[in-house]
Amino acid sequence: MLSAYPACFIKEENGYSVIFPDLGVATCGPTLENATQMAVDCLAGYLYTLRRDGEDIPVPSPLDQIDPAAVLADLRDEGEEAFAYDTFVNLITVDVEEYAKRHFEKSVKKTLSIPAWLNEAALREHLNFSQILQDALKERLGVQ
Repeated sequence: MLSAYPACFIKEENGYSVIFPDLGVATCGPTLENATQMAVDCLAGYLYTLRRDGEDIPVPSPLDQIDPAAVLADLRDEGEEAFAYDTFVNLITVDVEEYAKRHFEKSVKKTLSIPAWLNEAALREHLNFSQILQDALKERLGVQ
């Protein structure tokens, strides 16, 4: 299931900061492309942790209700002067379940037996046993 949250991107000297106002989490990156990928990672990790721990998942605000100036104002210390930054709001989306399968969930080691002749033939072809077993299990189970 796709999750989508608005993120406030702030252009700074060294790259971009990205803040999720609905979640109270932030990340950054040296380029817009990297900052966007880091935002996906941040969103996936945060939502995954909330789900794993049985926490409530915050409802995302509509994109047009996110005010980057207000986000910046919340970050300033009392009495600190406002600085002019280039900002914009973008929707960040991620399928947390799929992301977790690829990035968060560790592999387990399995020991299996196959006939010696089959092992030798597979080694001659430089086949990746783990990948073949994973592909076969996914096909059998009807999962990706």
